[in-house]
Amino acid sequence: MLRKNPGGVLEFVKTAVYAVLIAIGIRTVAFEPFNIPSGSMIPTLLIGDYLFVSKYSYGYSKYSLPYGMPLFGGRIFGRAPERGEVAVFKLPRDPKVDYIKRIVGLPGDRIQVKGGILHINDQPVKRERIEDYVAVEYGVVTRTAQYIETLPNGRQHRILEISDNDQLDNTPVYTVPAGHFFAMGDNRDNSQDSRVLSAVGFIPAENLVGRAEVLFFSTDGGASLIEPWKWPFATRYSRLFKSID
Repeated sequence: MLRKNPGGVLEFVKTAVYAVLIAIGIRTVAFEPFNIPSGSMIPTLLIGDYLFVSKYSYGYSKYSLPYGMPLFGGRIFGRAPERGEVAVFKLPRDPKVDYIKRIVGLPGDRIQVKGGILHINDQPVKRERIEDYVAVEYGVVTRTAQYIETLPNGRQHRILEISDNDQLDNTPVYTVPAGHFFAMGDNRDNSQDSRVLSAVGFIPAENLVGRAEVLFFSTDGGASLIEPWKWPFATRYSRLFKSID
């Protein structure tokens, strides 16, 4: 005959509380998961990608804490992003919204796009045409011009350009203020980013959440993390555990 242990319920509750606190701690100081809902970072990140962001890479601000609790101001243990890193940040005009883009401009930089080509401090950034990016959606095949862009520090990444004469392919000069950064999407003609001052604009250092590190799951849209029975058919296996450059 089994007898109820009054202390068993208390132990279970204590264990559950400890587990939650540990999870919150890891999410606050180490890694936080995010998923990609839009195509602004194609080809680097695809809709349906799930990734880990390292919180410690840029130090900590109030936005490192759950719900952006204002326990302190500025950043502690801060480190500035390197040019070319893919970063998650809180949208300056609405900190409840997370954005992910590539950091291309550092404090004091002059940034401009002319004829689709990024210019940093009046110098054009090298880009090299490579094979088209091919996508299939609802049975329709599309091809988009793809380039390898090489930033002044030597970091390389792929970008897409539908046209070199789109709305954001010719911009004024943006001078990045002290303590701020300039971010752009890799899908250049389908990205609302720092080029749109009224929507995104310059990114305050305090708004940085962390650096995108690695993909841990990716689905083509046919499944989510809470639908494991669909994973075998919807998972993009080639993207699992892929580092983010």
